Amino acid sequence: MNSITDSTVIIQTSSHSVPSTPSWFGEAVVIARYLRRMGVLAKISERVRFARRRFGRYEVIDFVAVLFGYAVSGERTLEAFYERLHPFAAAFMALFGRDRLPARSTLSRFLTALTSEPVEALRTLFLEDLLGRQPDFEQQPCGLTDRAGNLWKVFDIDGTREAARQRALPKGPELPLPQRRLDEVCAPGYTGRKRGEIVRSRTTVLQAHSSQWLGTFGNPGNGAYREELRRAVKAIGSYLRAHQFPEECALLRLDGLYGTGAVLADLFGFAFVMRGKDYRVLDLSVVQARLHLPADQQFSRPESGLVRTLYDCPDVTVGASGQRCRLVVATHPSGPTKNRIGVERGELVYELFLTKLPQEAFTAADVVALYLHRGAFETTLSDEDSEQDPDRWCSHAAYGQEAWQIVSQWVWNLRLELGHQLEPEPIRTTEFALALPPAKEHTAPASGYAAASVALPFKEGRVSGRDFALQPDGSLHCPAGQALHATEERREADGSLRLVYAARISHCRDCQLREQCQWHGRTTTKPRRVSVLLHPLQIGSAPLLWKDWSRRQHRRACMHLLRHQRIDVQLGPPAQPGPTTSPPVISRAQRAHYRLSWQERLACNASVSTTARSTITLFGVPEAFATLLGLSTA
Repeated sequence: MNSITDSTVIIQTSSHSVPSTPSWFGEAVVIARYLRRMGVLAKISERVRFARRRFGRYEVIDFVAVLFGYAVSGERTLEAFYERLHPFAAAFMALFGRDRLPARSTLSRFLTALTSEPVEALRTLFLEDLLGRQPDFEQQPCGLTDRAGNLWKVFDIDGTREAARQRALPKGPELPLPQRRLDEVCAPGYTGRKRGEIVRSRTTVLQAHSSQWLGTFGNPGNGAYREELRRAVKAIGSYLRAHQFPEECALLRLDGLYGTGAVLADLFGFAFVMRGKDYRVLDLSVVQARLHLPADQQFSRPESGLVRTLYDCPDVTVGASGQRCRLVVATHPSGPTKNRIGVERGELVYELFLTKLPQEAFTAADVVALYLHRGAFETTLSDEDSEQDPDRWCSHAAYGQEAWQIVSQWVWNLRLELGHQLEPEPIRTTEFALALPPAKEHTAPASGYAAASVALPFKEGRVSGRDFALQPDGSLHCPAGQALHATEERREADGSLRLVYAARISHCRDCQLREQCQWHGRTTTKPRRVSVLLHPLQIGSAPLLWKDWSRRQHRRACMHLLRHQRIDVQLGPPAQPGPTTSPPVISRAQRAHYRLSWQERLACNASVSTTARSTITLFGVPEAFATLLGLSTA
């Protein structure tokens, strides 16, 4: 041992190797203990079965244990994870009730050989574990309260992708076909920013108020988003049934990828809000007629300063399948550069928002604000990328990569649950949208307008306002086929807007229907006038309230506690074997190496009494938290 001494600091070196405990090891200990105490590890051993080949003594639970540790660690690669874990491999596997750590090559072969059956069994168990316990914090009335006082559960469905780069390979008739290791898990997609990129896309499902993941579904290239959406909707249905919530209270938020009429049939009747991408609906007569009437509201956000003018169409047919929904059209002036979102017509940019939210509970501005609030989902995906990065390549096989991403979401949810145990806090309430002010006389309503209406006939056989059809160009057509144009707007005392349309006197003088239309024979000298009334929408005035928890504070509580405290890992000598006995009598099946049963396979790598006993000491753990995990306290 060498030493350097000065007046204040003594620095010593030693040739004796003492590996440092990984900072994430304490969190892995807590999560493994929690999984074992909740019976999750036993369920994985019993239900996730895979007839292995060339895996030696290992079973599915051994490899799942490694994936849990890898997800907790946040290490960039499996190689780095194995290097940090190697000195403490025996203690780590003992946490899961197993003996030896599978080699990295063995794990790679296992993930490559996986099939759909064990992966789907793991996915089902993940969702059952999430819905089966229902922690105390989930029992609080979180959700979105609309202006009518109804509670909605909001779910976000969106896709994310990971790109991989590969170099070009020479091709020719004298060369064999190139074999690429990422062919199964990736395919060309529409990232297209760099040469040689191929991608893998996956659809994720998030409970927006608790920040819990409900599922992940991946496919090569751009993915099979319709199939993935249907599976995501089924997972949401399972969540609602487990919590005894009616399906009518579920609200799905989706991005523009799903904004077509064909996709609406995949939502199985759930309420939704999404951005539309089929701009042909702007050419519908009912939409064009609404665009020529006064706007319902104006909407702006302080982040962009962009002022959108909103037109609310309550019942529009979208797509070839005839799906009916509510359409909100937002317009704003075009800028000097081309807009990435929307379609430009003339000097205006048109954006579409599709929804099934009722008009009596959500204004047009509420619908747009609720969709744009999906930006919170982007920050969740960013946190997932920085802490776990589930899109990194853990396997070059599709099902192996899928199993890894399921385990990553499992660790995310466990961190949330443990964080609520460490720092139990009441639900927070945010005023998502202000209450609607009371209507004033001769002013525009804050909630928009109902469908346009005209007066009924007061005498049978006369031509009434109902006989003047509103046209896509904003005019009215009389029964004789002549056009009436708006000449006046008057604000009524109750907030209604009266639009006065007038015909040309030259059209009325020689009209054959003049007596039925103007009611005073041919003595009148004025053209026919028709009033169209836009009444204010009858909508609740209460504010929109968003009730949720902080996604970061609770998820990182356990991480910060255990990664900033000391961890002692002591590996003791193996337990002394008992007195020597005669070798056991084996059966003919054992001697002939017959196929092992599932229980015999599981017992191959199970911890035995002769395994070296490890002692792990975690510092800074509150006593109540230790009691929850069933850990002894000093």
